[in-house]
Amino acid sequence: MDFNDSPEEAAYREKARAWLAENAAAHRAKWGDVKPNTPEHMAAGKDWQATKAAAGYACITWPAAIGGGGGTPIQSVIFGQEEGKAGLGYGYFTIGLGMCVPTVMAFANDETKKRFVSPAVKGEEIWCQLFSEPAGGSDVAALRTRAVKDGDEWVINGQKVWTTGAHYCDYGILLTRTDPDVPKHKGLTMFWIDMKDPAVECRPIHQMSGGREFNEVYFTDLRVKDSQRLGEVGQGWQVALVTLMNERLAVGGSSGPNYRDVMKLARELAGPAGPSIKDQSFREKLADWYVQSEGLKFTRFRTMTALSRGQTPGPESSIGKIISANQMQDMANNAVEMEDQYGILSDPETAAAEGAFQQSLMWAPGLRIAGGTDEILKNIIAERVLGLPGDVRVDKDVPFKDMPTGR
Repeated sequence: MDFNDSPEEAAYREKARAWLAENAAAHRAKWGDVKPNTPEHMAAGKDWQATKAAAGYACITWPAAIGGGGGTPIQSVIFGQEEGKAGLGYGYFTIGLGMCVPTVMAFANDETKKRFVSPAVKGEEIWCQLFSEPAGGSDVAALRTRAVKDGDEWVINGQKVWTTGAHYCDYGILLTRTDPDVPKHKGLTMFWIDMKDPAVECRPIHQMSGGREFNEVYFTDLRVKDSQRLGEVGQGWQVALVTLMNERLAVGGSSGPNYRDVMKLARELAGPAGPSIKDQSFREKLADWYVQSEGLKFTRFRTMTALSRGQTPGPESSIGKIISANQMQDMANNAVEMEDQYGILSDPETAAAEGAFQQSLMWAPGLRIAGGTDEILKNIIAERVLGLPGDVRVDKDVPFKDMPTGR
């Protein structure tokens, strides 16, 4: 592993920093301090995305001919690091540009790619991913949303759940079951759909954090053209794997307070025996979080080294999400308990650390599910990294229609 930028990478980092310093200041002067989850915040996000696209900093690894930057993966990592330091991050485009549009680019016809890729890069259109279902849990292939062929169209009926941003998205990629007479992984087909179609109903889910980012989505006789199909009929699982690999890479890290923030809070809060930082059991936990964080840092360095060398990171990237999501939950839980009765306060204006740990505590369980549960990712690591035998699958050769439903 090489922890230092190469001369070329260092030059690119300086160039990115200079561009961000100038344009971030102009962006803030134009939009001010907009409140998240408001129309103004989305408008500001679209404006920033368009600004990046015009300068070649949106979708850096994509070809310039389709609106990308024509750069390298390590350049994309470097810009992302510097953009994070600049404090300018809008999450509206992460799913579309990180998961959905790459799938469209890989499997759609030329007309579809020409229509959708460039507007997405510029932030003009936003995409969502419609995979999870109430009865499927983490088993994506257990989905029951049906697509039935009718001439040159498909008629879709069913339900998806936990779809991030569905209520404000323009388009989505939808995984459906087109053949129930074959095993569950073989009868799937992927489509892109118009989220504004009257046959699509979005119902936001009120989260315990107060947010409403997730949705239930219902399809009632939704008609899509066969030209909206991504990949071959019955090959939806292979198409979905492309999306899922991108998703796990995108959610591999986690934002929110880290062990340094917990340590700072522990110095400020006094328990019965003085500041919490002097409590031996807490200090042991702090040491564990530090070791985990250092391990994650060096694992990410390994990924960055692979990118710098033009290589593709392997399934070991799954380690990052398992560790970071569980660490987030553990740190947040300890921090809230440390605050004692004041831990019930989550208002940034009254809570300790501006309520960051309360928000982190309520978001962490979702992070442990998004992009694959802990159990799914541990199986990936066991089978694809360690070479251990795969899980026993009693439903491997059972037609989907014959699988028990619990009814």
